[in-house]
Amino acid sequence: MIKVAAFYRFHKFPHYRLAQAEIMNRLKHLGVKGSVLLAEEGVNGTIAGAEENLAKALAAISEVSRIVLDEIKFSDAVTMPFKRLKVRLKKEIVTIGAVTADPTEKVGTYVDAQDWNQLIADPETIVIDTRNAYEVGIGTFQNALDPHTESFGEFPAWVRQNLHAMKGKKIAMFCTGGIRCEKASSFMLNEGFEQVFHLKGGILKYLESVPQESSLWNGACFVFDERVAVEHGLAISNHSMCFGCLNPVSAEERQKPGYEEGVCCPACADRLSDEQKASNRERQRQFLISQERGHVHLGPK
Repeated sequence: MIKVAAFYRFHKFPHYRLAQAEIMNRLKHLGVKGSVLLAEEGVNGTIAGAEENLAKALAAISEVSRIVLDEIKFSDAVTMPFKRLKVRLKKEIVTIGAVTADPTEKVGTYVDAQDWNQLIADPETIVIDTRNAYEVGIGTFQNALDPHTESFGEFPAWVRQNLHAMKGKKIAMFCTGGIRCEKASSFMLNEGFEQVFHLKGGILKYLESVPQESSLWNGACFVFDERVAVEHGLAISNHSMCFGCLNPVSAEERQKPGYEEGVCCPACADRLSDEQKASNRERQRQFLISQERGHVHLGPK
């Protein structure tokens, strides 16, 4: 069994460029895989490996960065959900764009998973899903607003266009692990919203700790690795990834016209050119050959 750790921390990190090589070397030596983002505002990542090595890897990141990773969400995977290890330098650990949003200076009110239902069940609360449309499409909380964004950088414009009359309302936001909501809540406080709340630990913490029978969550939660999506108890869902558009595809959608494994799905079948489909078919053919030979085919990414 492989252990997966998702983590982030907003913290002043002026030496982040100098930390990249050492973090890469230490994690590579431990055999973990996944992605770690470093920026002046902090660290963000999801990595996987054997439990003992994963613990050492998290300790190494904290030691090198001098940032305490105190909100780590663990889950399990049957096989390694990442193909390689990446440690990248970024301008932001989660990109919201050129707006005032610094969670180290100002952030909304955290709401524990056990208290979330009471907040969002209040009809006076405006519940907002800060994730992108393809994530919202496979699961969200009851009565949540969907901004229909393609990237988190579109969120500020959506707020300014649609929520200007709601500054006196309670705003409750959520995202996968909590990181986007920290940025979003900081932005909204700076925009004049006064009652801004966000789900601590995100959907992942909620699905881990709130029993399904009392849950207000519907569907699955997209995760950024080869598990594709998880459900209550962080069980792996039956979604797969479409390599034509990189969106999650449910078991029902895989039975519909337009789905071709490794090539396209009903959402993108009509958008892809014949050349793109031919390229995807060749990639799928190479992948199947690699599987038969027992090799790991990394693909284009």
